[in-house]
Amino acid sequence: MPLTINSLETLKSHVGQEIGVTDWFTVTQERIQQFADATLDHQWIHIDRERARRESPFKDTIAHGFLTLSLLPQFIPQVLQMRDAVRMGINYGLNRVRFVSPVLSDSKVRARFTLQSLKDVPPNAVEAVYLATVESAGSDKPNCVAEWVVRYYR
Repeated sequence: MPLTINSLETLKSHVGQEIGVTDWFTVTQERIQQFADATLDHQWIHIDRERARRESPFKDTIAHGFLTLSLLPQFIPQVLQMRDAVRMGINYGLNRVRFVSPVLSDSKVRARFTLQSLKDVPPNAVEAVYLATVESAGSDKPNCVAEWVVRYYR
């Protein structure tokens, strides 16, 4: 169940805390192919399963790191609902991103969010920095660790 916030003031009380962990999401080969087509990144480690099984140290195709990162906006509503607290939210950027381990095709991934900081930004906005950690089922290492900056406008 997501944390439901009715005001940005309420969100301030969650700084330094884990907001939540999402459900598992399967990263299929079809999705990897669609991402490759959208970004024109057709490197064989992403789209050629036979070659990847023969030549890759991972023994299968892997998702693009940026595909893994692009899942964050679809994950965050699972852990945080901003009911009438904001007019709009925008991705403001990333402070730091690391692709620690690959996401293998057909892996299940989920995201863990911690609200690191929250500050007022003129005019009439609040900037949140989330530590977002994407992890695969059965893996000891995270796939992606990112400081994600989001601006919420009142």
